[in-house]
Amino acid sequence: MSKNQHQNVETHEELSEVLKVRREKLDELRNEGKDPFAITKYDRTETAGQIKADYESYEEKDVSVAGRIIAKRIMGKASFCTIQDSDEKIQSYVSVNDLGEESYKAFKTYDIGDFIGIKGFVFKTKTGEISVHAKEVTLLSKSLRPLPEKFHGLKDPDLRYRQRYVDLIVNPEVKKTFEIRSKIIKEIRNILDEKGYLEVDTPMLNTISGGATAKPFITHHNALNIDMYLRIATELNLKRLIVGGYDKVYEMGRIFRNEGMDIRHNPEFTSIELYAAYQDYNDMMNITEELFSEVAKRVLGTTKITYQGQEIDLTPKFKRITMIDSIKEATGIDFNNINTDAEAVALAKEKGIEIPDKTKETRGDVISLFFDEYVEKTLVQPTFIYDYPVEISPLAKRKQEDQRLTERFEIFIGGREYGNAFSELNDPIDQYERFKKQVEARDAGDDEAGMMDEDYINALEIGLPPTGGLGIGIDRFVMLLTDAASIRDVLLFPTMKPLKDVNVGNDVSKKTYDDSKSNEKAEPCKIDFSNVKIEPIFKEMIDFDTFAKLDYRAVKILACEAVPKSKKLLKFTLNDGERKNRVILSGIHEYYEPEELVGKTAIAIVNLPPKKMMGIDSEGMLISAVHEEDGHEGLNLLMVDDRIPAGAKLY
Repeated sequence: MSKNQHQNVETHEELSEVLKVRREKLDELRNEGKDPFAITKYDRTETAGQIKADYESYEEKDVSVAGRIIAKRIMGKASFCTIQDSDEKIQSYVSVNDLGEESYKAFKTYDIGDFIGIKGFVFKTKTGEISVHAKEVTLLSKSLRPLPEKFHGLKDPDLRYRQRYVDLIVNPEVKKTFEIRSKIIKEIRNILDEKGYLEVDTPMLNTISGGATAKPFITHHNALNIDMYLRIATELNLKRLIVGGYDKVYEMGRIFRNEGMDIRHNPEFTSIELYAAYQDYNDMMNITEELFSEVAKRVLGTTKITYQGQEIDLTPKFKRITMIDSIKEATGIDFNNINTDAEAVALAKEKGIEIPDKTKETRGDVISLFFDEYVEKTLVQPTFIYDYPVEISPLAKRKQEDQRLTERFEIFIGGREYGNAFSELNDPIDQYERFKKQVEARDAGDDEAGMMDEDYINALEIGLPPTGGLGIGIDRFVMLLTDAASIRDVLLFPTMKPLKDVNVGNDVSKKTYDDSKSNEKAEPCKIDFSNVKIEPIFKEMIDFDTFAKLDYRAVKILACEAVPKSKKLLKFTLNDGERKNRVILSGIHEYYEPEELVGKTAIAIVNLPPKKMMGIDSEGMLISAVHEEDGHEGLNLLMVDDRIPAGAKLY
């Protein structure tokens, strides 16, 4: 048995003993008729935060506080404990003289994590600590599982996201993030309400997936015996309300898209969409600018923020530039002089821009690919990119001056897109033709393309006035204002891949109710290889010196995310022992989600020349094992023991 394995067994045994002791304490309390879980209410008069914020008013005053024990110091006949409630921590002085022998003895048995109520008066200790001198202590709820160790806390990101309830207890900064999130949402609503927008609710379940380009989640309604789709956008229903006579509407709510997960994407997320009759995309730029600057000012007190080390100024006026001009500014290439699909495709090939499939071999799609390649990542300060090609804007109104373009913009900050807006297409004939093209793309295998919505066409035929529309991703907005690196840091309960087994980490993830079989030896997993085919071994031999030129290294996966506009590629940021920013792209998204690879140790060839893929330099190759099973390709990324350090060379 290795040293680490031995330590794990010890930790498991220690934890089992702790669980046993806490269960025994509960049994004793119940036998004494003092079951804490029978208590339904406790009358507290103040919170810890209220007392600390206005000590002068509370000094020597009787109070009743309640919270979770997070620290405890027993000193014979007198003790100190610290409780934590919803907004603060406060210390309490507890003595046998005040409580009596029986109550003080009971207090000494209480555990870290237990909820208690304290009645007493407010005072300051000799060290100046605001405290409550306890006259009465009541056990309100028993914690049967220990919290993570005080000094190490809950650091494992995966475990933090899975057990957010523990994360909130032991990491106060996390709690603060979600308080800021709530304030951001409140101020967005306040601003729109001030402007006369009506908040509405539209269905999450629909018979047609529409309003955006995305793969939907599909479910089945048993009573109607029909498939239904979780909404990928609120757009079409909101515009139906403008048809119905409302001038200004908005909806903030959950959106569902059946796509990959990474630091910027979660299958369910929150967005806001708003629509205003008799306005256009210029008006939407103005309100977008106001929302970002004013919310920052109201919530943070400033429009100058730092996001992931970048200084960003949200003070109006934001830069405004067309998509074509932004490409020209970055590359010198002017798409105003490129007028045909063939010219655009030829230019893409010349510059090494990969076109995903035949349906994207259009001038408009190539313009979008050039923007993604050369411009997007450079847009650090708030920038409106406007006048998008019609091919990538199926719901936006065409520009009268150039029918190949639309009155559409996106806002970019820190190299990321935060909002999307149009002068809404209200021509039912044009809309019908664009829906038809979406259907054709869907029939050709594009499962993100939209469907034909006959009822929406009918609504447009009834008549939609000139309308401006805007959509903003709330989670990304919160990430920006809280300096959060990952979308999971701003979602209370992000989507996670279920664990296949129990995780002992941080004392909080093991099975609670049956530890009797914990030491039983697990049966080895039996794998059926009977339907597996492997490639024949090469007959051609190579000399040892040629092989030795390949530099194989152990690499730590620091970050992993899906590459935008690619269904196959994952972008890995790796620690190779010398650098912590080696980037390698690998076409394995079909087999892995980014989240499950972060923190793993893999093997890479690190001395291959950089290869540009989707506009990103890939600096090497990750090693995978490939086979065929039942006629399908199988792939396993080669991952090794995490005890192997980054940079270890393979011989």
